[in-house]
Amino acid sequence: MAPSAAEADSAASSSGRLLVLYASQTGNAMDAAERVGREAERGGCPAVDVLSMDGFDPSRLPSERFVVFVVSTTGQGDPPDSMKGFWRDMLRKDLGAQWLEGVRHAVFGLGDSGYQKYNFAAKKLDRRLSHLGAERVVEIGLGDDQHPSGYEGALDPWLLSLWKSLNETNQSLLPRVSDINDPNLSTLGDPKVHVIYYSSNEVPQDSILSDPQKIMNSARTMSPALQFHDDGGPPYMLQMVANQRLTEEGSDRDVRHFELEDPSSIRGKSVDKISKGSAVSSLMDRIKLKTFVALTMDIASASPRRYFFEVMSFFSTAEHEKEKLQYFASPEGRDDLYQYNQKESRTVLEVLEDFPSVQMPFEWLVQLTPPLKKRAFSISSSPLAHPNQIHLTVSIVSWLTPFKRTRHGLCSTWLAGLNPRKDNTIPCWIHQGSLPPPHPSVALVLIGPGTGCAPFRAFVEERAAQTVAEPTAPVLFFFGCRNQDNDFLYKDFWLTHAQDEGVLSSKKGGGLFVAFSRDQPQKVYVQHKIKEQSARVWNLLLSGAAVYIAGSSTKMPADVTAALEEVICKEHGVKKEDASKWLRDLERVGRFNIEAWS
Repeated sequence: MAPSAAEADSAASSSGRLLVLYASQTGNAMDAAERVGREAERGGCPAVDVLSMDGFDPSRLPSERFVVFVVSTTGQGDPPDSMKGFWRDMLRKDLGAQWLEGVRHAVFGLGDSGYQKYNFAAKKLDRRLSHLGAERVVEIGLGDDQHPSGYEGALDPWLLSLWKSLNETNQSLLPRVSDINDPNLSTLGDPKVHVIYYSSNEVPQDSILSDPQKIMNSARTMSPALQFHDDGGPPYMLQMVANQRLTEEGSDRDVRHFELEDPSSIRGKSVDKISKGSAVSSLMDRIKLKTFVALTMDIASASPRRYFFEVMSFFSTAEHEKEKLQYFASPEGRDDLYQYNQKESRTVLEVLEDFPSVQMPFEWLVQLTPPLKKRAFSISSSPLAHPNQIHLTVSIVSWLTPFKRTRHGLCSTWLAGLNPRKDNTIPCWIHQGSLPPPHPSVALVLIGPGTGCAPFRAFVEERAAQTVAEPTAPVLFFFGCRNQDNDFLYKDFWLTHAQDEGVLSSKKGGGLFVAFSRDQPQKVYVQHKIKEQSARVWNLLLSGAAVYIAGSSTKMPADVTAALEEVICKEHGVKKEDASKWLRDLERVGRFNIEAWS
C-alpha cells in the first residue's frame, strides 16, 4: 500500500525524492502512477512516494522539488473525484505567481479524444502549475484511449523523455537511470500486500457473518486497491420490486426499467444519482478468502494491467509462457498486448487460464487485480412521486470483441438477472448527480436520446407533482431512438404528459419532440428536431430557460451543442463565435448542463 501523506512528508529531503500524485476514476491513472514509481525506484531514486491526490496536503506542494502528476479526465472534462478538493485549493486567489517557484513538475493525462474536452483536467492542471511558478520538466503527455495501444501509446515515449530530462536536471535523483529500461535487470520485489491466513475454524462466527452489509464493509475495508475508491459502506440495502424490459424482445438492445424499494423514506429532493456495488466502513481482520475475492476483486469483467503480465512472468514454470509474458510486458510487445488484452476485454480469470503454468501468490493477486468498484446510474424517478422508491433506466451492456467474442457488462447483467419475486438485496449509495435539479419557476429545454431520458423522466415527474401546489414553467423535451416500435422508451409516459394539461403539453407552453433515426430513409436525430423548433427553443432561452443534455458521450453532445448554436445564430442574428460564447455564458451561470457517458 502507498504511504500516507504524513509518511511521505517525513521521507528523505524533498530534493532527493520524487513525489507522484495521481487522480484516478477507473484505476488507469493509479496504474500509470505506480509504473512511474516503479521505474523511478529501478533508476535508483533515493525516495519515491506515490499518492492519490486526496491523500496529499496541497499546502505542502511548495516544499517539494520534483512532482509528477498523473490525471484522468471524466465525463465532459471533469476531474476525478479524488482531484476535486486538490483542484479547489490550487484555484485559491491568494496563491501568487511565485508560490511554486523551485518546483519542477511533469503532467501526464489520460483521456479519450472521442470526447469534446479531451484530457481537459490534465491540461488545466498543467497550465495552473505554470501560472503558480512551477517549471515543466517535460511537456505534458496526453494518453488517448483511441490510440491503437491505448494510453500507453503516449506513456511509453513520455516516460523516456521524463527520465532523460530529470537526469539532466539532477543526476543524483536517478543515479542508475540506464537501468530503468534494461530488460536484463528486471527484478521483482516483495508485494505491497500482506495476507494472514487462518484455518476455517478460526474465522469469527459472530453476527457480522450473518449481516451482508457488514460483510461487505469489512471485506472492502481490508482491500488496499479500494483505499481511494470508496466513500463508506452502502447506506441503503434496497429490494428490487420491478424488472421490466422497455425495448421490444426482437430488438438488439435490452433496456430495463428497475424499481428499488426501501420500507423507509430514503432521500431528499436534490438527489439524482445512484451507485451500486459494495463498500466499506467497519473493520474485521478475518474473513473467508472466497468472500473477500467476490466482494473486492473484479476477476470476471475487468482486464488486468500491463504490470500484471510482468509479475506473471516471474511465476511461470513453462518457458514458452514465460517468454510470451515477458514479451507482452516489454515495449516491443505493447501493441500485441493491447490487442490480446484490452481490445478483447480479457478478464483476470481468462488470462490466468491462458497461462496455466503461472502460480501467482494470492498477495500479488490482491495487489494487482482491478478492484470491484461501484457503478453509477442516473435516477429516473421523482421522490415526490415515489417517496420510498428509486427507479433506474439501464441499458444491459453487451458487445462483440474484434474476434467476435460476446462480452457482458458485470453490473447491468447482474441486475437484469434478478427476480423481483424472490428475495434480493442490492447495496446502494445515493449521491448528488451532475445535473442540478431545476427550480419549478425555471423553463427547461431537455435533450435526452436513448437512456439519456432517465434523469428527465425524473424531472418531468417532479414538475408534474410540483404543478399541484405551485405554478411551474414550460418544458420542452427532445427524445431520440432508432424505431418508434422497438425502443421508444417510456412512450406512454411521455405521451400522457404531452396531453391535456400535462407538463409537456402545448397548453402549458411545453412540447414533446421525438426523432426516430431509422424509421425513414434519411436519418433524423434530436439535433434536427431542435432546429425544426428553432423559434420555440429561442423564445424559452430568452425567458431564462435552462438547457439539460444527457446521453451518449460519442457525437451527441457536440452535435446538439452545434444545433443550439445554429438556433442562436438564426434567431438572434449573430455569428457562430458569438453563439458559442452565449452558450458558455449560460454554462457559467448553471443554465447549460451536460451529463454524458460512454
